[in-house]
Amino acid sequence: MSSPRAQLEALLARGPGDLSPALRALPVEGEVRAAAVLILFGVLDGIPSLREAAHVPSDLDVLLLARASTLRAHPGQVAFPGGRVDPGDADAVAAALREAREETGLDPDGVDVLGTLPAVPLAFSRHEVTPVIGWWSRPTPVRAVDRAESAEVFRAPVADLLDPRRRGSTVIRREGRVWRGPAFALETVGGPQTVWGFTAMVLDGLFDLLGWTEPWDAAREIALPEQAPTSPPQPADL
Repeated sequence: MSSPRAQLEALLARGPGDLSPALRALPVEGEVRAAAVLILFGVLDGIPSLREAAHVPSDLDVLLLARASTLRAHPGQVAFPGGRVDPGDADAVAAALREAREETGLDPDGVDVLGTLPAVPLAFSRHEVTPVIGWWSRPTPVRAVDRAESAEVFRAPVADLLDPRRRGSTVIRREGRVWRGPAFALETVGGPQTVWGFTAMVLDGLFDLLGWTEPWDAAREIALPEQAPTSPPQPADL
């Protein structure tokens, strides 16, 4: 089995498929704003998962953060580092690295950018979000830089995310309509976290494209956090 980095590079080289057909099926109308998120893999802290996964090593992690519960927009939601592309950003890659540095304190010089995935349209917020795939070749300390914005910055062992016992679906019922989406239930240093919405959809799609997914029960319902909004999924920083 080739290394996770090699598999990510191969996926990007051959032209990945669609991360989320459900989101892409909803066209963005009107002015579109560009955004980017950093999906950063690597051996982030040297503490492996206790679980043996079928397709990935136990020490492979991805970097996530939990937004502060006091925020008006997306309180408590788990997200990738990222946000809107500013006028001063050269491109989506520069925006993703800048936002990651501002939110987690990481040193972008230690990140090898492997490439980008096709931008994901979000009709609800009129954004197109470019996922930037990175590999942490020289890890640096991370933390919640601004506690008013982020409650926790944490590693998520990929083996745990792939664990069928931690997987299920969240359900949003709004105005007579039902939206179901993938979700992951994690235990972090700060307590339990539910990864859902845009972040979970991107991880779910990426794992499928890489061939890492293990069979899981989509009918199993994972409760949304109490502070979760009942709107369509979008990145937590948008």
